[in-house]
Amino acid sequence: MDIIKCKDAKSGDYGVSKHDLEQVLSTLRFGRLVVYPTETIYGLGADPFDETAVKRVYIAKRRPFDMALSIAVHDISMAEQIAELDESAYKLAKAFLPGPLTLLVKKKPILPDIITASLPEVGIRVPDHPFALRMLEEFGPIISTSANVHSHPNPTEINTAIADLGNSVATYVDCGPCKVGTPSTIVQIIDGTVEVVRYGAIPKEKIEDVLTR
Repeated sequence: MDIIKCKDAKSGDYGVSKHDLEQVLSTLRFGRLVVYPTETIYGLGADPFDETAVKRVYIAKRRPFDMALSIAVHDISMAEQIAELDESAYKLAKAFLPGPLTLLVKKKPILPDIITASLPEVGIRVPDHPFALRMLEEFGPIISTSANVHSHPNPTEINTAIADLGNSVATYVDCGPCKVGTPSTIVQIIDGTVEVVRYGAIPKEKIEDVLTR
């Protein structure tokens, strides 16, 4: 278990050295788990196309395999590679991403069914954090789920994640407290129907305002 500490976000690769960034990327490439910062809470990441790595996420969290996981991406262009976005999704993405919003949309067949518990939808996140965005830009899509044991409190500081997940995670990236500290709002967009299915950092009223413009 390694802990990488962020420095001034203006230096190095968004708060970490190139060496440390490469360590995180190598961890992901070898199918191991990474805890990384976002603006909402600390996330637990792995390569979504490595089914063994995805299983490690479920096992580390003690999360039932019938509960789907979300995916973090660098931008909407990357999201389009793994999911189908309609006009409403693009509107919300333009208004709120990067930011504390998860779009629950139809997945493309490229994503393994283990991620979505064989459901046709997948949650898509673009985290508003410089380190997370840099990691995603370099690696590609990764698993996005809270870095805690299932049903435990959401980790807004690295020590909470370490206490829960311990040595099941190969590399922790500590960038201090999360600036928002509240989980993302989840908006389901299926067959033209839009519904807020989890209330979070973005109020429902702001979602509705964007969609009615």
